[in-house]
Amino acid sequence: MRIEYDIKLGFKDVMFRPKRSTLKSRSEVNLEREFKFLHSPLTWKGIPIMAANMDTVGTFEMAKALTNKKLFTAIHKHYDLTEWKVFAESLTPETENFIAVSTGIGQHDSEKLAQIIKQNPNIKFICIDVANGYSEHFANFVKHTRELYPEKVIIAGNVVTGEMVEELLLCGADIIKVGIGPGSVCTTRVKTGVGYPQLSAIIECADAAHGLGGQIISDGGCTTPGDIAKAFGAGADFVMLGGMLAGHDESGGQIIEKNGKTYKQFYGMSSSTAMEKHVGGVAEYRASEGKTVEVDYKGPVEYTLQDILGGIRSTCTYVGAARLKELTKRTTFIRVNEQENRIYTK
Repeated sequence: MRIEYDIKLGFKDVMFRPKRSTLKSRSEVNLEREFKFLHSPLTWKGIPIMAANMDTVGTFEMAKALTNKKLFTAIHKHYDLTEWKVFAESLTPETENFIAVSTGIGQHDSEKLAQIIKQNPNIKFICIDVANGYSEHFANFVKHTRELYPEKVIIAGNVVTGEMVEELLLCGADIIKVGIGPGSVCTTRVKTGVGYPQLSAIIECADAAHGLGGQIISDGGCTTPGDIAKAFGAGADFVMLGGMLAGHDESGGQIIEKNGKTYKQFYGMSSSTAMEKHVGGVAEYRASEGKTVEVDYKGPVEYTLQDILGGIRSTCTYVGAARLKELTKRTTFIRVNEQENRIYTK
């Protein structure tokens, strides 16, 4: 047993320190980025915000809405081949740049992925998604997937430490998903005691990834546009959103009417709700590591996207970053003391 005494930080523990800026307006800020990848020969350009591959967020409808803004969607893995075939008929070369097909690491997952890719060969991104990215089997699956699809951009996760980021990149991943337990409907930290404060995880994992020429996604923990900006400021290349994109017309989840108000169901993919829906229940050897909540119905996602993108542009003007790429170089975080934190988070 050992204890690390270095302080680790989450989004609520810091704020941006403003800096002198020559920008006259938020409209001058360019949020698009262009990435080349460690293994795949492809190049990607867009706004690096992603809808999470949860069945209440990463839907085909969400993908269509986000593509219009040059944002990305990791499509959840529970659509069947017929649904993919129907969706593929609406795909354009532009749309194909902004979606990933998600997969688990079982034999059935591998076979289904192969069928989807065969059916839709122009899909460029594969998201290999598990809750615990530290298993040897996961690393081997990433390596095998790279051998099968040398041209594709492979996203793999989740992890929270630099050494595992490096291992997965060397196994063939291009982009690593970073985050264990920060999500609003994730209970991994409560059920297992395992986790890592998200801001520090981003800083450490981004340093490891960038040293090898890879990228990272900050996955989880963002509840405001300011949190997304902090993730980019800390070094994240992409930011993945779940709860912030739940509750919209384009989101999945049951519609619930209660006391004259409309809600939509939102749940973690390791929750009992998700496991009852997709695998017939919680297996006897495991516990649910997610919860189910009712979020306010928010209408079309377009208005939420405007709020998010406007907030990030505003952050950039406060620190003098004309491009999103410059934000991390212009970032100085101020530690927030306990008293200030209580006021700030109300």
